[in-house]
Amino acid sequence: MDALFQALLRFEPISLEQMDNVRLMDRTDTKFIFRIEQLPIFLGQISGHYRILEVANSRISRYETLYFDTEDFQLYLKHQNGKLNRYKVRYRRYVESDLNFFEIKFKNNRGRTIKDRIRRNGTGYKIEDEVQHLIHEKTPLDPGSLIPKLWVNYSRITLVNKFSRERLTIDVNLNFRNEAANKYFNNLVIAEVKQEKSSPSPFIRVMRQNHIREGSISKYCLGVISLYEQVKKNNFKPRLLIMNKVMS
Repeated sequence: MDALFQALLRFEPISLEQMDNVRLMDRTDTKFIFRIEQLPIFLGQISGHYRILEVANSRISRYETLYFDTEDFQLYLKHQNGKLNRYKVRYRRYVESDLNFFEIKFKNNRGRTIKDRIRRNGTGYKIEDEVQHLIHEKTPLDPGSLIPKLWVNYSRITLVNKFSRERLTIDVNLNFRNEAANKYFNNLVIAEVKQEKSSPSPFIRVMRQNHIREGSISKYCLGVISLYEQVKKNNFKPRLLIMNKVMS
């Protein structure tokens, strides 16, 4: 990890307050996966184009996220079946900044990601009060049908383009857990370019130069597949084959 920390020091810092104009709650997303050993090299190739989020003197931030779904995984299955107009429902804790939110993430039929959230005092296992009201307001879902399914925890590097409205998130040290199992993907990187609209990106250019193809699997879906053997996963098999090839 020394090479990674050295690569992160090459970026100019940016604070949470300075990031307000690139929250991008309505955006397009482009994902890539690759091995952790490649990350310092790629960071070196883009350090002049981005600033790095620094929170509590740390340039890598921990995220702890509890996802909700129906008993029979209807939210997961919409993703597996390739349906748009789909939702993710979660509590998220930003560890270093000690911030907690309940979030609804919506992928519409134009391929845009829209996120709504409300501040909470902590993460919880129940959907009630303001959380319940937000679900009624923003989704067709029945809050009473949603139960906690799994934790998705990881460390995130957040980069902000110096010249355009673009954020780049780089997730490492992935860990999925439920009451029965725990799964780690320590050598995998999931990177996501988030833009107001599709436009030239230094990171995407580096990905293409290094023959890293666009495409990934959502962290929630990867967690479901990793911890629940009985779920349907046929449509994810091509992506899982690519991911397994990357990790091997």
